[in-house]
Amino acid sequence: MGKLFKAYLGGGIIYRCAACRSHLALHDELVSKAFQGRHGRAYLFGNVINVSLGPKEDRVLTTGLHTVCDIFCVTCEENIGWYYEVAFEESQKYKEGKFIIEKEKMTKEAIA
Repeated sequence: MGKLFKAYLGGGIIYRCAACRSHLALHDELVSKAFQGRHGRAYLFGNVINVSLGPKEDRVLTTGLHTVCDIFCVTCEENIGWYYEVAFEESQKYKEGKFIIEKEKMTKEAIA
């Protein structure tokens, strides 16, 4: 097994993996809190770090058909959400290239 390389975010408000506390995203990358995940509320982020992508698959979500990849924390391998590869509905194209992280899978913290 290779060596694990993790990235760390600077000051401000950051979101971390609830299981292992790895850094996931800056508050500035938060696009919306108005999403539904598998386990309740979820947040849409423009960019995240310390995640790996699972295989692509087509899923029918509440807003239509999308091609998505599950995302996993690189440290603890917890499934924390998914990545939008393709949105087939024109009104949903803004999600492409963005990430969903389930609220219960992350914590929020202010870093000095």
